[in-house]
Amino acid sequence: MEIREIIDYLKAYDGPELKFMEVCGSHTSAIFKTGIRSLISPKIKLISGPGCPVCVTPTAYIDKCAEYAMAGDSELLTYGDMMKVPGTHGSLSDLKGDGAKVTMMYSPFEAVEKAAADPDRIFAVAAVGFETTIPSYALMIDEAKRRGVKNIKLITALKTITPAIDWICANQPAIDGFICPGHVSVIIGCQPYIAIAEKYHKPMVVCGFEAEHILAVLYELVRQMERGEAKVVNLYPNAVRWEGNVKAQEVLEKCFEPDEATWRGLGSIPGSGMYLKGDYAVYDGGSRGLVRDMELPEGCSCGSVITGVLNPDECPMFGTSCTPLDPYGPCMVSAEGACGIWYRNR
Repeated sequence: MEIREIIDYLKAYDGPELKFMEVCGSHTSAIFKTGIRSLISPKIKLISGPGCPVCVTPTAYIDKCAEYAMAGDSELLTYGDMMKVPGTHGSLSDLKGDGAKVTMMYSPFEAVEKAAADPDRIFAVAAVGFETTIPSYALMIDEAKRRGVKNIKLITALKTITPAIDWICANQPAIDGFICPGHVSVIIGCQPYIAIAEKYHKPMVVCGFEAEHILAVLYELVRQMERGEAKVVNLYPNAVRWEGNVKAQEVLEKCFEPDEATWRGLGSIPGSGMYLKGDYAVYDGGSRGLVRDMELPEGCSCGSVITGVLNPDECPMFGTSCTPLDPYGPCMVSAEGACGIWYRNR
């Protein structure tokens, strides 16, 4: 089918209202930048999901990172998008301004070189992300072990996306189907979505980030709903294999194992966190046990945003007391957060 025919079909759709969740923040951004909403029927609702790893990182994790940053014998290494995430005593950016040892990194392998050059100092790495980034941390810590570098600690807020999608399906039944995350699917493939699709009878489709990709996935989702189907379909075959990246999966499983994790805005989800295991556990910086409640500041609607209950602009704080320059909630902090994306593209 030609793209013009797909647009005409989606624009003319006049059936029951359908709600599709794009799990990945990159898809949320692409939907805005390509003007997809103007090309489809108002009866097709697109809502954001919990696909921003920075946004769902709990306060307890930020506080653990802060402990290393403020200790006299250690230094915290982190990516820049973690700097403004609020913790109990402020963000890492706030602490750095007060003299805490926080260094922005561009690759986790920087920790190995720094630690090897300064063996009397502990270098703590803020490891945050989904399956897309977990293999890089596994390779880094395996390199440290191989070289005998022992003064590295990994503070992990590493999560797997399918338990969160399962949680969304169980707690938000009004969502009709899912645009599965493209980058994560490169690693995990399509197979992990099958059990969820069958369990909740919801279609799940993997796609890329161009306008044509997103229109094609919406067409597939709508057609499946009309036929009463709930299939897993891969519309991103140039990047995603059905079985995923097996080598990356093997690296991940060599160093990490699943266990319970807290998602800010969702709460605790069994088996959704990845933690260092076996001989690699000596490098863990106290990542386990950081389990609390949803940990959102008073008045913040991020929990409702990442579960599809509200659009970001329906939060009373959006664009007033919560902006990218002065974020109140975690969804406004990261470039992949739904509130930040909506603010920049409204």
